[in-house]
Amino acid sequence: MFVRLKIPKTILWVGRLFLIFILIFSAFRLATFFAFCPDNFSLSDVFPSLLMGVRYDLRWIAIILLPVVIVSMFPRLSPFYSSDTKKWWTWYLAIITFIVFFFFAADFGSFSYNRTRLDAGALNFVEDAGISLSMMFQTYPMVWLLLGLVVAVLFFRWMYRQSHWQIVNRTDGKGILYRRKYFIITAFIFGFFIYGRWSRVPLTWSDSFIFHDSFKSYLALNPLQNFFTTLKFRKPGFNEQKAREAFPLMTEWMQLPRQKEFSYRREILPGSHSLESRPNIVLVQCESFSMYKSSMSGNPLNTTPFFDSMSQKGIFFDRCFTPHFSTARGLFAVITGIPDAQQFKFSTRNPLALKQHTIINDFDGYEKFYFLGGSPDFNNFNGLLNNINGLQMITEGKHKSPKLNVWGISDKDLFQEANDVFKNEKKPFFAYIQTSDNHRPYMIPESDSDFVKKTLPDELLEKYGFESLDEYNSFRYSDYCFRKFMEAAEKESYFPNTIFVFVGDHGVAGNATEIYPAAWTNQRLTDEHVPLLFYAPYLLPPQKRDEVVSQIDVLPTIAGMLHQPYVNTTLGRDLLDPDKKKDYAFITSTSGQIGMVTNDFYFSTNLNFPDVHLVPVKDNGSTYTSKQLDSVRKQLSAFTSAFYETAKYMIMNNKKD
Repeated sequence: MFVRLKIPKTILWVGRLFLIFILIFSAFRLATFFAFCPDNFSLSDVFPSLLMGVRYDLRWIAIILLPVVIVSMFPRLSPFYSSDTKKWWTWYLAIITFIVFFFFAADFGSFSYNRTRLDAGALNFVEDAGISLSMMFQTYPMVWLLLGLVVAVLFFRWMYRQSHWQIVNRTDGKGILYRRKYFIITAFIFGFFIYGRWSRVPLTWSDSFIFHDSFKSYLALNPLQNFFTTLKFRKPGFNEQKAREAFPLMTEWMQLPRQKEFSYRREILPGSHSLESRPNIVLVQCESFSMYKSSMSGNPLNTTPFFDSMSQKGIFFDRCFTPHFSTARGLFAVITGIPDAQQFKFSTRNPLALKQHTIINDFDGYEKFYFLGGSPDFNNFNGLLNNINGLQMITEGKHKSPKLNVWGISDKDLFQEANDVFKNEKKPFFAYIQTSDNHRPYMIPESDSDFVKKTLPDELLEKYGFESLDEYNSFRYSDYCFRKFMEAAEKESYFPNTIFVFVGDHGVAGNATEIYPAAWTNQRLTDEHVPLLFYAPYLLPPQKRDEVVSQIDVLPTIAGMLHQPYVNTTLGRDLLDPDKKKDYAFITSTSGQIGMVTNDFYFSTNLNFPDVHLVPVKDNGSTYTSKQLDSVRKQLSAFTSAFYETAKYMIMNNKKD
């Protein structure tokens, strides 16, 4: 029929290519549904999302094919003019197919790890391409994956060539002439697909959020749409007027001194619980130390028996939350006392946010150290650490121990080298140790032969929150490293007058239903729930604390233990202050969700669409009336928004003195 209509060969070929790309995009969307759909959703439930997804797919297919149509308006550049032009266009399509497949593969990985579409936050790791690629090659069979991708692309190039040959075979000798009107009509149709709908306003990224459900919205989007739209959100911003309006509420909740001036600066004098012995401080930021996977949570796999024994001898907070999911964001939160509330760009990557006040500089008379097994250039840790006056950095290139993997030397060797420094130190010292081993590629040194790997059935691992045997043993290896460090430290003279602080940099998503209430899994509180321990057997009496606290509270609490004044300019609080009243932790994510955890509830809302949740976080048998729940929801909604606006403002205005 199309031949009888005398439609030009190029347009016929573009029509076939259009169908091929429709099949590619649709197959990927269905694969996403079947791989990641929540248990309570059926195909019929997400049908509206799939329909909207077709509109986004049509947009990107039109963007891919429109150059073929426009350029071919000049006959000499048509794919049917010569063998050379055919070769150029089939290679163009092959390269585009490679890019599309690459985005699909990266998106599948993002969904698997973060339950969100690939977004501009991925550029945080592209900026450290060498380290990120090394991690991937050490973790996954990248050679085979890339080979498979190349083979798939070559197959599709062959398919494009075959469809080209079929068009030639069907149309040669039929007297089909070049008619520009068909090209103009096709270009107009593709332009409409790109626009997205009959309206004065085109189809936008935010239209996908009409479903008021994150999975349905992300299913509607495709990775190309989500990635390129969120690029514009990588530029950090704040609204000073909103921060000023939030100030009275923040003052009330945080128990700040009453003042008319818009300032969070407060000078804190030594309290009754401060220690006059000028104790050393060793602060350990523990990689991926997810609370529900640990022995302290009651997980029957008993992955961290040694840390559990320490927690019973120290001040242990079993409901600490990090503000975000990321090592760089965790470092930022601890050092500054501010949640890294920017959505798609780490604040360590933002030159305008690097000049930060930190309480560490108020530790007068202390030597200051930072230990990392690998390179502090990763995610620009260096830029943030430069705020610490006189900091001595023992990182990649300064270690005596052999390199284990992309993250540098093993955690056990890192602790050993830190201990060697501490035992020779004559002055009081503050040390920040950042571990890395509990992370892909999950390598354990063969030299640590006294660490025995265990084997468990996959069903048991999954039941108690582990995705693989490698992850399980890596988590156990972290506990082994803590034990080796403490055994070595206990033999040294510095140990009795040292406070060891352990806090997770972030949690890990997974199945926590056997350990905690449903909110931990359904609302992904597992991403941010970590242990927090202050351990000093000679200085601190044991306490088990079950109130909700935040990672941003770590430094103010440490400072409160030292018998010297300090200046706090941010949102963290001294958790041991007897006058502390309200218990809360602010959390956020790149999916646009912000929320507040309290002792009884988790409130969350989404910045992109009206999706408000208030769920209990305790199985204590309490029941609440609708009136009580409405009151809690209203209070937490106001405080969550105030905290978010304040955090964004502080990121850009907490300047180093």
